[in-house]
Amino acid sequence: MITWREIRIRYKQSIMGFMWAILMPILVISAGILVRFGIARLSGKPLLLTEIVTVSIKALPWSFFISSIRLATNSLTSNSNLVTKIYFPREIFPISAVFSQLFDFLIASCALGIILSLGGIGLTIHVVWAPLLMLMLILLTIGLGVFLSAANLFFRDIKYLVEIFVTFAIFFTPVFYEASLAGRWEWVLLLNPVAPILEGLNDCIVMHRSPDLTWILYSAAFSLGTLLVAMATFKNLEPRFAESI
Repeated sequence: MITWREIRIRYKQSIMGFMWAILMPILVISAGILVRFGIARLSGKPLLLTEIVTVSIKALPWSFFISSIRLATNSLTSNSNLVTKIYFPREIFPISAVFSQLFDFLIASCALGIILSLGGIGLTIHVVWAPLLMLMLILLTIGLGVFLSAANLFFRDIKYLVEIFVTFAIFFTPVFYEASLAGRWEWVLLLNPVAPILEGLNDCIVMHRSPDLTWILYSAAFSLGTLLVAMATFKNLEPRFAESI
């Protein structure tokens, strides 16, 4: 119900309505295509359709990730009246913030799927990796969102640091480019737990191959560990929420 409330509030009295769920990823994808076009011009090679599709496939989950982190961080402070008046599991707020962004992601994914099918982009058996990879991203996002929402109650600078992060993190994450472009420093980019997930989605959907299992296991372990630590920290700090909000 709280997730549905978040969705209704976001789109209430909005002229474009659910089209906003498609517009924002389109802007990210357009920026990525411009970057790939610039790289292609510098290298003297044509911009291939697979490169455009790669940017599109990576941009959607990345948009979901940063939007969820931003919304989840402020979820407790923006619901202070409920946090202080009645008791219920307060982690519902950051989790529902993530789920409300997942709703937008599903709408944008359906639109992208239709466009790719019209463009003749087919799928293979390797696409079965996609739901698992998205589950990993959702768990990682929930873990970070839960931790940051609690931290933001005690240190209000957190929300400003998050804004800086979501603005510049795209330059250090292989969204507009492949991690392999870093050459022997590729492993540094892949230490970012989101990077193996995005690369894996590109592998299984666009390149029609299985993702690198080593890095997928690393990202899965990081995502699960982040979620467990975040939940434990949240529960430990929860008794102090009312006096700090």
